[in-house]
Amino acid sequence: SDLLARLRVESPTWETIGGSQTVAARVDVDQRRVARVGSKVMGRVSDLTAHEGQFVRRGQVLALIESTGLSDAQLAFLKALSNRTLAQHAQARALILLEADVIGTAELQRREADLTQARAELAAARDQLALMGMAGEAIDELERTGRLNSRSRIVATMDGIVLQRLIALGQVVQPADVAFEIADLSSLWLQADVPEQNAGHLRPGTRARAQVAALPDADIEGALSFVSATVNQETRTVLARMELANPHGRYKPAMLATMTLLDQPERQIVVPATAVVRDGNTESVFVQIDNDTFALRALSLGHEYDGRRVVKSGIREGDRVVVEGAF
Repeated sequence: SDLLARLRVESPTWETIGGSQTVAARVDVDQRRVARVGSKVMGRVSDLTAHEGQFVRRGQVLALIESTGLSDAQLAFLKALSNRTLAQHAQARALILLEADVIGTAELQRREADLTQARAELAAARDQLALMGMAGEAIDELERTGRLNSRSRIVATMDGIVLQRLIALGQVVQPADVAFEIADLSSLWLQADVPEQNAGHLRPGTRARAQVAALPDADIEGALSFVSATVNQETRTVLARMELANPHGRYKPAMLATMTLLDQPERQIVVPATAVVRDGNTESVFVQIDNDTFALRALSLGHEYDGRRVVKSGIREGDRVVVEGAF
């Protein structure tokens, strides 16, 4: 009777709960707005016109490359151009000779076939120069003047800030090498690694608030745009992301932040946290069977909210639970 006097027994209640959790976050570059550019030919860097932190425009020359391979391709183009011209003249002469009955139709057809092949070879040589980074105007000038130019250009493929310059003057570069990394920083990512046990309810559209440590006066509100479908096996976390507009460049990649994830409010059964008894990894409550009989019942519990625990399963509305004196 003395023990019963110290116990307080209540029924679980329904409450509208919108839980939240705060996790560490960081500002990252939006990888959809990043371009990695390099040389299209093998050669040696002869000039650098762009550096880290510089804003560049699409088409702007970032570096010049001296390439013997480009010279060889230009020479092949000039040879193909000469062969095309010779084939044109040969075909024109064949038409005259055919009208004069000096040659037969078969000879004209052979020369027309030679012209077709020469045109195809010239087109292929022009395409090769374009693939090696020569602009159309430069190819036209080569065709007009016949002067070789062994310098190839590395050009920006988008407007943005140069995040990295990975080449130096005099360095020999290959077509597979990344020379510059350019990013549009007008929109960034705010990313957080959410512990696995707290990530089950996350989905794109989950409301979120954030604050960047370097800019405490700026409150960021929005919703998650991405939640990873997999768990990082090393950290046991799930990647969550929200978009961060940055039109004035206030936010910078690698800034530290905090992100608060807000659950959608919903009606749930709750019990006071003082009612929960933990034994190892098992969480339970004492349920009153009759006036002086109690049974320990294991529960599946959700997060804690303002001194209460959300009950996922294990007890029902109307059960009588020991909320004080359980231990």
